[in-house]
Amino acid sequence: MADHVDRVLEQWRAARPDLDVSPMAVIGRLKRLSRLIEAELRRTFAAHGLDAASFDVLATLRRSEPPHRLTPAELMRASMVTSGAVTQRLDRLEERGLVTRTPSATDGRVVHVELSEEGRALIDEALPDHVRNENRLLAALSGTEREALADALRNLLESLGDRTD
Repeated sequence: MADHVDRVLEQWRAARPDLDVSPMAVIGRLKRLSRLIEAELRRTFAAHGLDAASFDVLATLRRSEPPHRLTPAELMRASMVTSGAVTQRLDRLEERGLVTRTPSATDGRVVHVELSEEGRALIDEALPDHVRNENRLLAALSGTEREALADALRNLLESLGDRTD
């Protein structure tokens, strides 16, 4: 069964038979998957009054050790939110009472961001729906296929410099 990317590859092979367009099979599918997955994730987050960045900040705080408190710099490193988005996101989350920001008692330059009770309740409600949604999105893959895909994607990310260290 051919998909959209297969048709694109056929067209390129006809138009430019001198080029090996096989990388497009992977990159094209990754791009299409990314768009489809992001749209599905947005729906689940929106059902809880969140967007992807807000969910990620709350989830990052929730999975951190109690009292679920990090500095904005730690949040940026531990989450999938860019530095520019952290301050804006924290402003919105604080306005909603989902996080609190307090200056450090020992260093006036440092601010601690902590998950509020309301924030914890919201992320604890949204997370199971998010995981169910991700399982639904991956339902076409067996457990072995999921693991192999996760390993291959990890290798690719690391090869492109995406490391945690």
